[in-house]
This record gives sequence, C-alpha cells and structure tokens, in this order.
Amino acid sequence: MIVLEHVGKQYPDGSVAVGDLSLTIPRGALVALVGPSGCGKSTTLKMVNRLIEPTSGRILVDGEDVLKADPVELRRGIGYVIQQVGLFPHQTIRENVATVPTLLRWNRSRARARADELLDLVGLDPSTYADRYPHQLSGGQRQRVGVARALAADPPVLLMDEPFGAVDPIVRERLQDEFLRLQHDLGKTVMFVTHDIDEAVRLGDRVAVLAGGGDLRQYDSPAAVLGKPADDFVAECVGADRGLRRLAVTPIDVADLEDAPLVREDATVADARRVAEEAGVSSALVVDDAERLVGWAPSDHLEGSSDLRVRPMKASVHRSATLKDAWSVMLRYDAGWVAVLDDDRRLLGVLTPDSLHAALRRSVRVTEPV
Repeated sequence: MIVLEHVGKQYPDGSVAVGDLSLTIPRGALVALVGPSGCGKSTTLKMVNRLIEPTSGRILVDGEDVLKADPVELRRGIGYVIQQVGLFPHQTIRENVATVPTLLRWNRSRARARADELLDLVGLDPSTYADRYPHQLSGGQRQRVGVARALAADPPVLLMDEPFGAVDPIVRERLQDEFLRLQHDLGKTVMFVTHDIDEAVRLGDRVAVLAGGGDLRQYDSPAAVLGKPADDFVAECVGADRGLRRLAVTPIDVADLEDAPLVREDATVADARRVAEEAGVSSALVVDDAERLVGWAPSDHLEGSSDLRVRPMKASVHRSATLKDAWSVMLRYDAGWVAVLDDDRRLLGVLTPDSLHAALRRSVRVTEPV
C-alpha cells in the first residue's frame, strides 16, 4: 500500500534528515516507526503526504507516485493525526470532524451524519459532544476527535505522528486500546511514529527501527525485534527487559497448551483424586458435558470427603490473550496453571510456568526482509 524507494531528504544547509530509506508497508498493516529523536521518523511520515518534499527517491501510495499528484488532493485522501491534535478552536466538534468532507464538497446532511457516526465510533456520544468546542473536552477526548477527523473521508491510509504522546499514561493506554479496536474493525494501512518502544510493539503489526539519518536497522514483527535484535543499536533501543516485553506481544498458541487433570462435574471424589494423582498434582479441573469449565477441586476437597466440592476457577484467560495476560493471572492468583478458554468457555488446555516459558522461546519468527 505504501512503498518508499531510496527516499531521502537533504536540506539546503547540507544536513541530512533521511539518507536512503526503502520500506514497504503491506495493505491493512500498522507499521510503527521507532527510534531516537532526530532519526527521521516524522520526516519520513511527512514525506508520504508531502508536508515535507523528498529530495530523492520515489514514494508510492496504492501504486500512485505521490510526487506526481496534486499535494492538496493527496492530503485530502490521507488521514493525518498529530500529537497536539490541531483542532480548530472556533468550530464545534462536529464541524472539526467534518473538515475534509466539507472540503470535498459533501452536502451538509451527509457530512453531519458522517461526523456523528465517527464520534460514536471513537466513543464520544454525538448527542453529548458534537456541539461542544475543543476547549470543553479533555486531552484524551480531543485526541479521539483528531482520530475521528482523520477517518472522516474514509481514507485508505492513516499517518499518525506521536498521536498519544501528550496524554497521561492511563489515558494513553485507553486510547491505544480504542485505536486497536478501530484498526481491527476498519483495517486501514497505518504509519505510526512513536519514540516509545512499548507503544510500538503493542500497536504495530511490524516495527521499523531507525537510527540517525533514517537508517533502517531492522524491520520485522514485534516478537522478532524483541527476540532477535538485528544489532547492538536495536538491542539498546528495545531495552534490556525486552524478554518481558515479548510476553505482551506473543499471543497464546493452542499448540503450546498442556492437558490438565480433568473430571466431569458428576464425578466422585475418588475419580478426582485418581486423575490428580496420575498427573502428579493435588487438584483437578472440573468441566461439564460440553467441556465448559465449571471450576476446580483442590486438594483439601479430595481428602476425607464423599462429595466433590467445586471452587470457581478464577485463573483463566481467553484464547485471544497474550502470554503476558496469562502470566499476570498466574501471579495474581498464585496459581500453578492458567486455564485457556474459547468463546463458549470450553477448556482448550492450560498454561503452566514451564509451558509458558517454552511458548515464549518458540514465539520468535524472524520474517523475510521487505
């Protein structure tokens, strides 16, 4: 969807912001550009919509050479979100969101309906917020409006420059969650600039690590960048605790799950004791006839009792969770295993500390260079 071929930017004083950068962004992917200040991340982003004119190379968006396009029309077809949002203070929130549709000469009712649709999409009830002005909103709410405005004309490409950098960490995490939901639903092609490696690996399908002058040091999946840094520069960028970060970007794979000692809810204490002893553990999981998790029978319920008493199983996660989610639940409940469930709460298996560690070691898949 976006192709940069030997793109460079040199200023009249001879300084080089970007030397020779080639990069391909697949359709529907979110690619995070990360690196230290001055490495050319924002310059690269702005060259795509020609807010900064490249001095060499070629940039294609959906097969079209942007240098041959009218820059105004080009920008109206590409969503753009920046850190400070840049809302027009004298316009209502609805008018701000409808900026590009208005420039494209949509009729008033269509532009209004689209603005209200997008406000609802980003979690701002139009009946409450549409007629307010930017100064009446919080920083996080204004950032949501900025995303809505960028989506107003349904552009295939979004450029985002530190979009959540000006809000506090709690609000930032909520905005990241909201944006991941939107991206899952809309499937836009996104270039996302950030200096925060945690944000890059959390949001990105792929991560491009840049050194000074736009020098691309590694372009790969988050798990690969964290698990197998290409060089010392990348290793320093992702940090010494990159192993812990990998937990957050590694989804649970059903193939990594272990079988648990299991009984039906109509089982006897003797049945539960037997399967627990055969597995070398002191408790058993309890499921119904449809394999849905009912709970667990711990060791103190398997001795000296005639009735199987089942406790609720709090140490469980959905199959869409990450290894970090599973590890957090394991620690929170001081559990020896975490049950992994499908949409219907059917038990797929369990993760133990050993199998979680093995899953993390197998998670790194270094992709072919693009």
